[in-house]
Amino acid sequence: MTDHALFELLARRHQGVLATLKSDGRPQLSNVVYAYDEPARLIRVSVTDDRAKTRNLRRDPRASLHVTTEKFWPYVVAEGGAELSPVATHPGDPTVDELVDLYRAIQGEHPDWDEYRAVMAAERRLVLRLSVDRVYGIRG
Repeated sequence: MTDHALFELLARRHQGVLATLKSDGRPQLSNVVYAYDEPARLIRVSVTDDRAKTRNLRRDPRASLHVTTEKFWPYVVAEGGAELSPVATHPGDPTVDELVDLYRAIQGEHPDWDEYRAVMAAERRLVLRLSVDRVYGIRG
């Protein structure tokens, strides 16, 4: 599979498995919903402050995202370095604004943006930004 085809697969899907590294070096896997920004080669994921993947990324920013299709065998793995936004603290802060943009990229419009913004702050959400340095994969 060419890099172009791999990036196309990454762009057309929104669900994957994020791999981060535990303190003992073993992988920690999390099912996530993501948006891929093709021009920036950037994957964004909404995460919460108290989860293992967030703690892992604060310690070691290396991560991989595995994305497959309904046929299972075609897949892409995107590897790169992660950056975490500040934790959302109130409905009007810049992190919540980015979470709104992320939601729109994945789901479209929300029925109640005020409620969504309040929940993002209450859950102490933040944005994981994974810069894609390398992709690999295979056709089934």
